[in-house]
Amino acid sequence: MSGNKNFVLGVFDDEDLLLKAIKEVRQSGVKIYEVFSPFPVHGIDDVLGYKRSRLSIAAFMFGLLGTTLALTMQIGMMTFDWPMIIGGKDFFPFPTFIPVTFELTVLLGAFGMCGTFFVVSNLKPWAKPRIFDLRITDDKHIIVVDIDKNSMSEDEIKKSLAASGAQEVNNKVFE
Repeated sequence: MSGNKNFVLGVFDDEDLLLKAIKEVRQSGVKIYEVFSPFPVHGIDDVLGYKRSRLSIAAFMFGLLGTTLALTMQIGMMTFDWPMIIGGKDFFPFPTFIPVTFELTVLLGAFGMCGTFFVVSNLKPWAKPRIFDLRITDDKHIIVVDIDKNSMSEDEIKKSLAASGAQEVNNKVFE
């Protein structure tokens, strides 16, 4: 079938061997799709060549949107829509705007960052999860290689994974 996605999985027992294998596989020219581990492995981001996340930039932008929205709403309502003189204060009592502005900044920053994370990570509620191997929740580390996104053949990818110390090299097909 043409809609199938083919992957090659390299299964490892030890996290140190996994880190060494990632380096070797990447040096041989294989593009790694994903690495799964039952626990966080220190230094795996550096070995995989991941860049720093831009999630903090998204949080800042959503927070800035919250600040702008809160100030615009309060200034518009208290100064132009329904100006009220309360206790002899002027129409633009900025110190009284600070609590609402702070709360809306934090609220939109947090919700925007969570939404951005779910979209970027493909963790949408309607997304069908790809479970490559159930042993990744127990004690195995797995390197996943997408065959279609590599210029090397499937046999060369399997040889590279086996040469780097993989216990098993398997295929996984998703529709």
